Amino acid sequence: MDPENTPRATEVLRAGTWPEAEARDAVLVDFDDRFRRRKLYTGQGGLAFLLDLPEATVLREGDGLALATGGFVRVKAAPEPLVEITAKDHEHFARIAWHLGNRHLPTQIDGERLLIRDDHVIVHMLEGLGAVVRKVEVPFDPEGGAYGQHNHDPGQRHGHHHHHDHGDHDHHHDHDHADHHH
Repeated sequence: MDPENTPRATEVLRAGTWPEAEARDAVLVDFDDRFRRRKLYTGQGGLAFLLDLPEATVLREGDGLALATGGFVRVKAAPEPLVEITAKDHEHFARIAWHLGNRHLPTQIDGERLLIRDDHVIVHMLEGLGAVVRKVEVPFDPEGGAYGQHNHDPGQRHGHHHHHDHGDHDHHHDHDHADHHH
């Protein structure tokens, strides 16, 4: 492939805001490949192109990547192995979601279910909380914070305070994201 002649995708247009009839190809990407600034992709129809954006951007299902040479490439979220979590009622659902958020886990809220990446330790914890868990293979589109927490300016200080209740005793700890390297 000649890098000089490789089409460049220089802009992301959100789903529903671009003319899908002008799609020249579609690119199937998983969760990890949907937060990029610059990467070489090959579409499902064989079109090789360079994603070349001014800054790292979250690509979502149905977005259009505008090619500098004209036309678009449609973003398709690839199915991946996940765990589906359901709860017995709304309060139980909220409690489970709180535990996942407290662990900073990328989580997709999808109607009456939550979706996370498969992690046997977390699955064990969820089962202990009374959740119903089931392995599924679907596209993963977690809440925006899953991307944002790894996107801090290295000079920024983001302190957090966590309090954990452990039955008859409890403890808390503070941590600062500026000290973490993701």
